[in-house]
Order: sequence, then C-alpha cells, then structure tokens
Amino acid sequence: MRIGITCYPTYGGSGAIATELGKELALRGHEIHFISYAVPFRLNKYVENIIYHEVESSNYPLFEFSLYTLSLTSKMAEVAEFENLDLLHVHYAIPHAVSAYLAKEILKEKRDIKIITTLHGTDITLVGLEPNFLPLVNFSIEKSDAVTAVSRFLKEKTITQYEIKKEIEVIPNFVDTEIFKPNPNSKYRGHIAPNGEKVLIHTSNFRPVKRVTDVIKIFDKVNKEIPSKLLLIGDGPDRFECEQLTRQLNIADKVKFLGKQEAIVDILNASDLFLLPSQSESFGLAALEAMACGLPVIASSVGGLPELIKHNECGFISEIGDVDRMAKYAIELLTNDKKYELFSKNARKKAIEKFDKSKIIPMYENLYYRLLN
Repeated sequence: MRIGITCYPTYGGSGAIATELGKELALRGHEIHFISYAVPFRLNKYVENIIYHEVESSNYPLFEFSLYTLSLTSKMAEVAEFENLDLLHVHYAIPHAVSAYLAKEILKEKRDIKIITTLHGTDITLVGLEPNFLPLVNFSIEKSDAVTAVSRFLKEKTITQYEIKKEIEVIPNFVDTEIFKPNPNSKYRGHIAPNGEKVLIHTSNFRPVKRVTDVIKIFDKVNKEIPSKLLLIGDGPDRFECEQLTRQLNIADKVKFLGKQEAIVDILNASDLFLLPSQSESFGLAALEAMACGLPVIASSVGGLPELIKHNECGFISEIGDVDRMAKYAIELLTNDKKYELFSKNARKKAIEKFDKSKIIPMYENLYYRLLN
C-alpha cells in the first residue's frame, strides 16, 4: 500500500506512535509518505520506503496568521495525487482530519482516497472542547472513513462528549520490546547514581496536565527515606517552575533535568521506577516504554492508565494529587527487593503480551485492507 501519514512532529506521544507506525509499515514493504511541517522527531535516520514531504506555510502580508490547515490540505492533495496514495492516516483530530477531508474533496473527481483518523487524547479531552472547535472535531470524525482511539477510555469519552455516531475502533499504542528491553549493565547507571542511589524517572512535555511538580514532591518524600536521584526527561512550559521547586525543597543537586533526549532506552535502563501522576492521560506511552524496560510504574488512576497498569501487579495507581500515597507506594517497592523483582517482571510481561508492535501493527494493516476492499 501507499500510505500518507500526518502527525505533529514535535515531542509527544501522538507523533511518536505515528512515526513508529510508519517505520514499521515501511519495513513490511509499504510505501510511507510523511506529510508535516517538520521531520517527525523519531524519524532520525534513513528508512527504506519512507519519503518526507514538507508543508510550507505562506507568509503573505495580508494574512495576520499562518494558514497551516490550508497549506497542509494542498500538500496532502498534491502528494495523494502524484504519489498515487491509497489512503491518508492522520494522527490528532485538529487540524489534520479537517485538512484530510478537504484534500479528499479536492480529489474526489479523480479518485476516492480513504481517510483514517487516530485520536490520541488532548485533541479530544482538551483542545477539541474549545467551543470554537467542537463542531469541527465532530465533523472531521464523522467524515473520516475510519476512526481509531488509543484506549477504551478515549473511545467512550469521544462518543459521549461529541455525540459521535461513527464507529470507533480501539487500537492501543505499542512498543518495540526488542528495542525497549531491560539492560542490567547500563553504563549510565554509575554516572547517575555513583553511590548506589535509587533512580526515579519521569518523561513528558512539561505541560500543566502532566503535574510534573507532583513528581518532584513525590521524589522529595522518597528521598527523605531512601537515598535517591530523579531524572526528568523532556521540556515545556512548566520546566522553570519545576526547577524553582527543586531549589525551594533543597534537592536541586539530586534532580537532573535532561531535556529532550533520543537515548531514552539507555536512560530508562539506568532507572528503577517510573512516575506518571498526570491529571489526564488517554493511554500513557511513556509508561508503556518504561514497563517494556522492566520498570514498575506509579501513576494516577485517570483516563487509559488503568487499562495499561494493573494495580498491585506491575505498578500502583492512586488518586490525582495524592502525593503521600504515591510516595508510600514508591518506598514500598524500593525497599522490598522481592516485590520489586516481581513487579518488574510483570511490567515487562504485560508490555510483550499486550502491547508489542507485532500484536498492534497488524490491527492497523487489517483496518487499511478492509477500507480499500
């Protein structure tokens, strides 16, 4: 098949999954065309059967704001026509599904190109709920030829909030468990924790919804009981506030802000425990990648996280903002070697059995074939 994929190229779960999906499909012999304003952050090396098409926005003086949605529409229509695409798979409803629909309309006299829209989370639970966007999100979902969501929670939320009649298929996020796997001989461990400290880790885009300050508060309580270090991966609007908080708590020397990183597997393998106390999380890809590396996860009981993390088996889930309980769970795991080993094995096992790429990629392929046939 010839497949066009559009996603946000920036640091985040939707862009990561869209890119990894494209790479896996390319390895299976499909021709993949990424259409976006920048190269997706995980498309960091040459892959056979992958072509990138840059969307350039006009800066005509008459336009006060960039017309990216229309520029994307034109590029989608152009690539679909001249590369003879079979379908467009767009990730994140706004504006990608809208642009795909317009491109489909442009081409309808020449061909019927199919549109698949994958909903990832904040496009439904946050951005799409803006009054200005509500009708647009509803329209773009209903007009897609197929719609998928990354969790049962997100499917139900979409149907309820937008009164969707369109069938939504749940296809969860996935991980390559041959890349994300435990490595007890991590060379970074000694550098990060030279005195044998326990290492806690969090990865996100540092938005308020991620509650990164809660991560720091949890760590502060854990560190009072167990010598520990905290690794914070990513960047975003809350980073400065988080840096300030570590200074106020006098733990700045124990917290490392590593920014955006590509060597995430190596860093996970230098860690013991993953923290994700989010206010909203439709799936939790970062938690899945940690689990594949054998890290138990302590998270809030929101959104799709309970579908991923089984409480008291491969991690713990707690109420939003319950820093004390999350810290208690962390201390319990980090002071009980036998329990930690069991949770670590369970986390890895669940990643392999439920969310490995070999289980999920065929679900997308089958959806494509059903549409085209």
